[in-house]
Amino acid sequence: MTTTQEPRVPEYTPEEQAEILRDDAGVPVGVVEKPRWTPAKVALWVAISLLGACGWTMLAVVRGEEVNTIWFVVTAVSTYAIAYRFYALYIERRIMRPDDRRATPAERINNGRDFDPTDRRVLYGHHFAAIAGAGPLVGPVLAAQMGYLPGTLWIILGVVVAGAVQDMLVLFYSMRRGGRSLGQMARDEIGRFGGTVAIVVVFVMLMIVLAVLALVCVNALAESPWGVFSVGCTIPIALLMGLYLRYLRPGRVTEVSVIGFVALLAAIVGGRYVAESSWGDFFHLTPTTLVVCMVVYGFFAAVLPVWLLLTPRDYLSTFMKVGTILLLAVGIVVVRPIAQMPDVTEFAFNTDGPVFAGALFPFLFITIACGALSGMHAMVASGTTPKMVQKESQVRMIGYGGMLMESFVAIMALAAAVSLNQGIYFSMNMSPASIEKTAGAEYSADATPEENAAAAIANLGVSDPAGDQPVVSWESVVDGEEVTLTGAAALEQVAEDVGEPSIVSRTGGAPTLAVGMANIMHNVVGGKAMMSFWYHFAIMFEALFILSAVDAVTRVARFQLGDAIGNLVPRFRDPGWRLGSWLTTGVVVASWGSLLLMGVTDPNGGIRTLFPLFGIANQLIAASALTIVTVMVVKKGYVKWAWIPLVPLAFDTATTFTASYQKIFSSDLAVGYWALHDATKDRIAAGGLEGQALADAEATVRNTAIQGTLSIVFVVLVGLLMATAVVAVVKALKSGAAHGDEVGTSEDPDEPSHFYAPSGLLVPSPLERKVEAEYAVVGDPTLVTGGSH
Repeated sequence: MTTTQEPRVPEYTPEEQAEILRDDAGVPVGVVEKPRWTPAKVALWVAISLLGACGWTMLAVVRGEEVNTIWFVVTAVSTYAIAYRFYALYIERRIMRPDDRRATPAERINNGRDFDPTDRRVLYGHHFAAIAGAGPLVGPVLAAQMGYLPGTLWIILGVVVAGAVQDMLVLFYSMRRGGRSLGQMARDEIGRFGGTVAIVVVFVMLMIVLAVLALVCVNALAESPWGVFSVGCTIPIALLMGLYLRYLRPGRVTEVSVIGFVALLAAIVGGRYVAESSWGDFFHLTPTTLVVCMVVYGFFAAVLPVWLLLTPRDYLSTFMKVGTILLLAVGIVVVRPIAQMPDVTEFAFNTDGPVFAGALFPFLFITIACGALSGMHAMVASGTTPKMVQKESQVRMIGYGGMLMESFVAIMALAAAVSLNQGIYFSMNMSPASIEKTAGAEYSADATPEENAAAAIANLGVSDPAGDQPVVSWESVVDGEEVTLTGAAALEQVAEDVGEPSIVSRTGGAPTLAVGMANIMHNVVGGKAMMSFWYHFAIMFEALFILSAVDAVTRVARFQLGDAIGNLVPRFRDPGWRLGSWLTTGVVVASWGSLLLMGVTDPNGGIRTLFPLFGIANQLIAASALTIVTVMVVKKGYVKWAWIPLVPLAFDTATTFTASYQKIFSSDLAVGYWALHDATKDRIAAGGLEGQALADAEATVRNTAIQGTLSIVFVVLVGLLMATAVVAVVKALKSGAAHGDEVGTSEDPDEPSHFYAPSGLLVPSPLERKVEAEYAVVGDPTLVTGGSH
């Protein structure tokens, strides 16, 4: 006869017992371990600091004609490690002061739809997938026309001081306020007028952001059966994962991770065979068809329970996203390609850039948005994520840590782009109109796109790292021999190597990154014969990457709109009200869908026209978020640490307001919306345009009017928000905040937690493992994911 032993509660030392937080019933709810410095830890951090210093020296001081891209990896990783360990912890202790004895909204409400206490690893995956959209892939690629150094400095230092700080603080303050949206927090903290302004401006700008995210995804998937099939497969895979984790094997994150990962690999590999099969034409979709598909998908992703589709799909996407970026980093370390772009190009100081127009200040900082600082992240941090956090101590890992990973994506995208030959890079990122303008007299309507692109490169006012005029060059294998091709022949060979009809004018950044990744990875696995595989793999990866942000931010926008309407019709504040969620989601997808359709049919390539507006809108949302955070920090009584959000706010305001001024008032046709609007109207009035040329001109007039008007509205509304925030801060200081008193914050009342979960992302500490074992014995099983009170 066998007997079953009852689970035993672990024994603790007095020191360990003192570090465990418990509720009134003695159930463990948190662990606060005192830092213990050992000689090994000191040596580790000294080594990391020296590596970072060496990397910055090679990139920013020594530079020279040959800069190895391995230094991008070394510099970024070292800086991120130091920032997370020291600066993020400093902010957590001074401003946030998390307390795991407080129940989070996920634990308190836990309705199984939007409020769902989610395993920190799954939530990290969801949050990272939601914030990591087009920006960290496209922005750095486009900004590479200015050289590698400006983008590198902004991506790495910007995320440490600005982007990750914003994400972490917005997430924490939203969590403390029941997961309320950014606009609703502004209304609660600043007042009705300022809050209403914030709600309107943030929602409208968010539609621009969503449209551009979706536009890049459409450009990547258009007429690509492989990508459409593989990305489409992630939907049923995610549904399976959600049902498995909810009903079949609750809490078995490792099991469902393995299942999802294997299924994802099968979808990727199978996509190639589907594309080459007789029924591959079914997945050969036009941009307009893809717009419809994305709008339909966005609607269902936003209204279905978060655990069923959104969270598992984002978690699944994270495998692909993080895995591919780490694979690219390993490829860079192994191959060690040399940067083909100089540290700073001539386009950093003029508006002649063929990829996008505008000088380094301010346009670099709005072109590279996500990856350094992104207002869209504040929407996610005050949307889905705060409703799923298990414990307050997990916010640093999810908010600050998630943004660091996105910044690493951006720096890897930049490294891949600058490792390409300059001629290849500019040929891919110049629109047909830009090629015609740059080629000048050498342009011929009878020539091939490759010939015209080669002629344009010869006229580019830019130098290579040696100070010479760049040429189009490509190394390949032809008839079994390694050859170096130049000019139009090089561009044709690139297209043949990656399995595309042409790579000229593949604007949007995503195809350029795919070629850069393929050019690195084929040297690690497969040789030239694998170039096509790696290229299409990268395209699929990018589409999956971006689509994860589209669905999550659509849901966030639904919350934002529901909160706004809820001030007039309180029922809309309940995200679980089915009719309300359908109505608000319908408005959201119709709004960004119409803008997406405008971008798809834009004669200027869509991305070239919309991306500056996207960058400005995105960074103005960040300015709004940092303004609201600053008010909350002051009203909490932490005035002496208000500089933490104020420093990035001041810089962000300077760049975005300057960029807005130039886009509105500049007489340069390449920069000013209204200048181009008026000039195009004059061309139409002068006559001589007909057919497609006339249709394109009329579209330009229409689009520039919309974009110019929105630029004016955005900057005026954000200015009003900042003015009302100043008034709120002055009132708080006079009411006692200047002396450290808490003044009228809108935080939810403190309710005790009865739930335990570790704080770290990967491996819990020995003490956390012991506490987990105790909670398994004495804890309440209804408080885990999927439970209810």
